[in-house]
Amino acid sequence: MLKKALLIILIVGAGIQFIPVPINQSDEILKTDFFQIVEASLNIQQVVKASCYDCHSNNTNYPWYGRVRPFAWFLQKHIREGKEDLNFSDFQDYSGRMKREKIRSMISQVRDGEMPLQEYLWMHPEAKLSEKETEQLIQFFENLNTQ
Repeated sequence: MLKKALLIILIVGAGIQFIPVPINQSDEILKTDFFQIVEASLNIQQVVKASCYDCHSNNTNYPWYGRVRPFAWFLQKHIREGKEDLNFSDFQDYSGRMKREKIRSMISQVRDGEMPLQEYLWMHPEAKLSEKETEQLIQFFENLNTQ
């Protein structure tokens, strides 16, 4: 009975690998991208791209497990939800009011340690913001919101 159950699990596990999962990747940098419309130092750009862009842009750098189901489904759900909240690739398309709201939200979430998400940091420890990076990002976003 145990062998039969393991065989069924193996077949189902192999079978689900053929179910397509949308890939959030693009080589194109859109004119509407955040850093195409906002001036930022290379350091700020690197920090934001390393800590935010995987879930909040049209270009995700997938880890090795990003193509393995069911992990791929979990990642895709996070990416979809992240882009619904904020999409750096489409930032120019937001209204002026919406841009200010998004920036205020970024300030708050970075200040409170809510972003990047803890579950993202488990597999991407390099995305963890240092105290200095947190201060720099907050200052950068605050300066944007006063312009």
